[in-house]
Amino acid sequence: MNDVASPKQLAAEGQAAYKRGDYLSAAQTFQAARQAYENAGQPLDAAEMANNCSVAYLQAGEPESALQVVEGTDLIFAEAGDLRRQGMSIGNRAAALEALERLPEAVEAYTQSADLLGQAGEDQLRSNAMHALSTLQFRSGRQLEALASMQAGLDGLKKPSPRQRFLKRLLNIPFEMLNKKR
Repeated sequence: MNDVASPKQLAAEGQAAYKRGDYLSAAQTFQAARQAYENAGQPLDAAEMANNCSVAYLQAGEPESALQVVEGTDLIFAEAGDLRRQGMSIGNRAAALEALERLPEAVEAYTQSADLLGQAGEDQLRSNAMHALSTLQFRSGRQLEALASMQAGLDGLKKPSPRQRFLKRLLNIPFEMLNKKR
């Protein structure tokens, strides 16, 4: 890593390391980019690098570091009125909490992430958050909630893929069966 590299160069180096699967190196480089952006007075870009760093740490199997580095970035995005990145930041925090087996906190964070992404008009990202929430609910033995979350995530999609349309039809079956029993 070059000591005089610009924040953008550091970010690009981090992305390259991430694509190579060198997640720890990517995290360290994103951390350096974060610091460089902070020094340059660019808090939004610094928060973005912290989120990239969090994802890289999570991929490297270091969820505690992932959680530490992402904490507070949602507030930076909230202050700027950036619902999309605020929702993504909370989703990154949720993923770290899930990896740390702090499941009730992860459920709350995924729900908050999905709500913000929905408000931002990011239907695909909202669907991804709802899918993660559904998976977590299923793992926790809350199958009906998991089905409802998955369906809610799919219902919000403006242009579902063929796979998503199929899944949506499949998910309707249990709910139709429940309604017939009433």
